[in-house]
Amino acid sequence: MRRDKEDRATDAPRFIFGPVVSGRLGLSLGLDLLGARICSFDCLYCEAGPTEALTVARKPYVPAGKILAELARWKAAGHGRPDAVTLGGLGEPTLNSDCAEIIAGAKELFPGVPVAVLTNSSLLPDPDVRAALGAADIVLPSMDTLVAAEYARLNRPHAAVDLGGLRRGLLDFRAGYGGALCLEVLLADGINDSEENLEALRDYCRELSPDRVDVVTLSRPGAHPGATAVLKPVLARFRQALGPAAASPAPAPEPATEGHGPTALAARRNDDLGPSLLASVKRRPQTARGLAAALGHSLDAVQAALDALERDGAVRQRVEGREIFYSG
Repeated sequence: MRRDKEDRATDAPRFIFGPVVSGRLGLSLGLDLLGARICSFDCLYCEAGPTEALTVARKPYVPAGKILAELARWKAAGHGRPDAVTLGGLGEPTLNSDCAEIIAGAKELFPGVPVAVLTNSSLLPDPDVRAALGAADIVLPSMDTLVAAEYARLNRPHAAVDLGGLRRGLLDFRAGYGGALCLEVLLADGINDSEENLEALRDYCRELSPDRVDVVTLSRPGAHPGATAVLKPVLARFRQALGPAAASPAPAPEPATEGHGPTALAARRNDDLGPSLLASVKRRPQTARGLAAALGHSLDAVQAALDALERDGAVRQRVEGREIFYSG
């Protein structure tokens, strides 16, 4: 019995998490390329928590071989195909210098499934990073503000990440990229919801011509106090101003026809549920109901597993509005 538990612990996901229900990507299987909170930003609103290592140094933090081997095991375990495989996780994925190899390997393992990359855009001035991301089907860069003081307060960047260079890097990437580019702007009340930022972003979106612009605000606990959601009229004003700047809606991922759906994506054994939940909430605070929908287990089973993890001190809960979010 002890041997079985040790084997299951060894097989527990370390760099794969989810699937997570995404409004833009459907059922998205996440790949964490850092394995720790390593990033070029320490954003006030980050769902992953405070950055532990603020850096712009690129290296194979988690080698491609480890991530792709785990991804192959996940597929071999009998899970259905996700709607997308998404490079994201605890920090900025382009910091991993094996990013291109990971994108290629994910495409080989899941032919026909879009590979997406979430990025804060900070490393796009580097031509090697632009080349690596060029193979992704969907790139979702963020650009929260073009006002220097707001950028410093909200995104808390590494000193080497200049806002002007970041702005130009994303434009340079767009010029040579043939996939779908979905820009995200996150608004925090009283920080980057100024008219100055709205006008700057409107002009920038016309120049960038993304396939889609998503303007969002905080909906989950952030890393630091001081960032709160904007009011609905503010959100609506930014959406109205920036939305029409997009050239056309980004193509939705084609649903995987073989073994698709939450049931097919569920872990095959209930004793796998705890490690899967922990891997997911370590990267993104989520509700029990959202986790049940994404992983294809009953709400009762998910809640019981979360309660057990909380008793062990592996997860904690936080109330936001009327929802209870769990995080690692």
